Amino acid sequence: MSVPFPPMKRPLVAILRGVRPDEAEAIVGVLIEAGMTAIEIPLNSPDPFRSIGIAVKCAPAGILIGAGTVLTVRDVDRLNDVGGKLMVSPNVDAEVLARANTHGMVTMPGVFTPTEALLAARSGASSLKFFPASVLGPPGISAIRAVLPKIMIAAVGGIAEQHFSDYIKVGVSAFGMGSSLYKPGMSAVDIATRARITVEAYDRAVTNE
Repeated sequence: MSVPFPPMKRPLVAILRGVRPDEAEAIVGVLIEAGMTAIEIPLNSPDPFRSIGIAVKCAPAGILIGAGTVLTVRDVDRLNDVGGKLMVSPNVDAEVLARANTHGMVTMPGVFTPTEALLAARSGASSLKFFPASVLGPPGISAIRAVLPKIMIAAVGGIAEQHFSDYIKVGVSAFGMGSSLYKPGMSAVDIATRARITVEAYDRAVTNE
């Protein structure tokens, strides 16, 4: 049984690849303050589960905190142990999705083809992460979306704030923001500025639709 993607004012996922535990609280804080609603800490970051646990503790209710680059059932169990509720993967693994659903997690597996997208939907995904979205582009995602059941579509990979409108027009409703929002070494002040720009651009794009 899949876990539905919760309603959010802005389904924007901040991808903090490379964040360290000692900076997690400050960075997560400024992202949430700016209006971001979901935080993903990829598991190829330094001591990722510790950072996720810190983020969970400092995030208010309604903010999704979780892991990216989740590849195994053991990763899912460890994510559950630290309180994460968002499971993002680069691929479609039915066993991983099933375990995440057992833990009540929102899931966002990576897909690129109709075969992968339909498999993910059948396997109980909460949403589909089209990645790298910049390669497919809005026309590619639109063509695949035509054969899919009703499910949240997210665009991730090569997406920046100036692209929101084009993707929203073809039915994309969520976005994962990586290097356009955060890169290792950036200060919390710089990240806050980037987050505000991102949120304002998303709000404009939605309002203009």
